[in-house]
Parts: sequence; structure tokens; C-alpha cells
Amino acid sequence: MSLPRYKITMLALSLGVASAIVGCSSNPKKEVVDTGPQSSEQVYIQKAERALERGQYTDAIQHLEALETYYPTGEYAQQAQLELLYAKFQQKDYEGAVALADRFIRMNPQHPNADYAYYVRGVANMEQNYDGLIRYTSLKQAHRDVSYLKVAYQNFVDFIRRYPSSTYAVDAAQRMQFIGQELAEAEMNAARFNIKRKAWVAAVERSLWVIEHYPQTPQIPEAIATAAYGYTQLGDRATAQQYIDLLKLNYPNLVKADGSVNLRAARNEGSWLNRATLGIFGREAQATTEQQQKLANQQEEPRSWTNRLSFGLLDRPEKQENSEAAE
Repeated sequence: MSLPRYKITMLALSLGVASAIVGCSSNPKKEVVDTGPQSSEQVYIQKAERALERGQYTDAIQHLEALETYYPTGEYAQQAQLELLYAKFQQKDYEGAVALADRFIRMNPQHPNADYAYYVRGVANMEQNYDGLIRYTSLKQAHRDVSYLKVAYQNFVDFIRRYPSSTYAVDAAQRMQFIGQELAEAEMNAARFNIKRKAWVAAVERSLWVIEHYPQTPQIPEAIATAAYGYTQLGDRATAQQYIDLLKLNYPNLVKADGSVNLRAARNEGSWLNRATLGIFGREAQATTEQQQKLANQQEEPRSWTNRLSFGLLDRPEKQENSEAAE
């Protein structure tokens, strides 16, 4: 019994396609042969710097990685590592930047620019907490996972302990202050949740942690009020009264006429603009977060590699210095 003509045609096409797929899969991949360096180390570093000046970070990374591969002990090896760290950061490859910073610190602990690696490691970990579109959709970033912020905080603590006179020390201290506010907010967010489910002990512990570890943050009034409210619910009137007296002395508007805690007023810290815009505008820490934008700003004037790697803190162009002096 013979097959219909259209079935024979379909069978032939199927066999042809199958043969082509098998043939493609069976072809061995061509091996990539490393032919060695194509330029001198001076040429590699010059090409990398030109690419960095133009913002062509992919090309810069290619030249710097080639320089590291072929001239690992050359004259520009350590400079290439620092510029590669910078390029990875500018590409928003924060995980890669942290890895490069750790490697540089491990390999060059006594290098004159080791403070730069410590500093960028903290900034990169800080940025990992805010990376992605979710930063625009959450009321407060501290209400999400803050594990990267905790790591960044410890990075900056280590950095300032080692290099208190570094060019980056002031900015690192400001970042620590901002991170402290975020971590305090994370604790108070957990305390609010515990109050809602009537877990008084857990709420008190969270608020006391903020009072002890983040005493200079805006969350302190709510933390004291939460501790007073929690102890009241637990029946510990004496301890609760101590915190109520503290509120009367420092934040009298948070104590009602009958002497009880006005927890609603203590929680009302954000402005109406902050609440209406889901945290995008009207944040108290906005001035501090603007420090992060400096890392992405690129000046039009040609800059030295030290100026570029220091995010503009060193070897500033004369035009910029004159404008700052005028201000």
C-alpha cells in the first residue's frame, strides 16, 4: 500500500530537518587559540584610559583584563586592577566590583590606594540594596531586605577604622549615617508588625535595639514611644513610666493628656508628599542619598586616572575648582 503524495512530501521534509539538526549538533566547536598579547602594556593601558574617558566601559574592561592576563607583574598591573574596579562599578556590576575590591585588598594590603578599594567595596554593597526598579515601588527601602546595607555598614566601619584621614572618609561617614537610618527604620517596621499582632516582647526588643544602636536617627521618638507602649501592655508600669517621662522631657507631643503614649503621632514621621509618592519624594534622608549620584556623574573635561577613580575627589579640573570657589 503506497502512501499519499502529500504524506511522502511531509516525511521527506521531516527527515531533512532532522538530518540538518543532527549535522549541526555533531559539528565540533572550533577551539579558541590564545595567540598571546597583541600590544605592549603601555598600549593596553592607553587604550583602556581612552575608553574610560569616553564612557566605553566594555572596551575598557577588555583592554584592562588583557593587560592583567599578559602583564600580571607589569608596571601598570595595580593601576589596571583599580581601573577595572572602577569600570565594573560604572557598568553597575556591583557584585563584580565587590569581588575585584576584595581581590585588590587581599593582594595589595599596603598599596597607597588600598583605601579606594575599601571605600568602593562599601559603596557597591550599598548600591546592591537599591539596585532594580523596586526602589521606585516601595514606600521605604528599609521595609525590604537590608542584608546588603548591613554588609556595607561594616565595610565602612572597617574602612574608617583603617583610614580615618582618607579622602573618602567624610563621604563614608555620611553613608554610614544614612545606612543607620535605614537599619533603624527596618527595626521599627518589624516593631510595628509585632505591635499589630500583639507580640509585645518582640516589639519592645526591636525598639530597644534602635535606642541602643541608632541613637542619632529620626526613628528614636517612635522607638521610645513603642517601648513605653509595649511595657504598658506587658503590665510593667514602672518601666513604661520611665520611657513616658523620657517622652515628656524630649517629645511632649507624643504623650496624651491622660499620660498615655500617642503611638499614632509617633509613627507619623513621613511627610504627606512622601506617602503620596510612595517614598520617591519628601524623604528626610534625600539630601544624603544625593551623595550616591556623584558616583555616576561624568565630567566633560579630560581627567586624570586618579581623578576618575576617586569619583572627582582628587585632581579636579581647574574649571570645576574655580566654579566652587565662586560659589
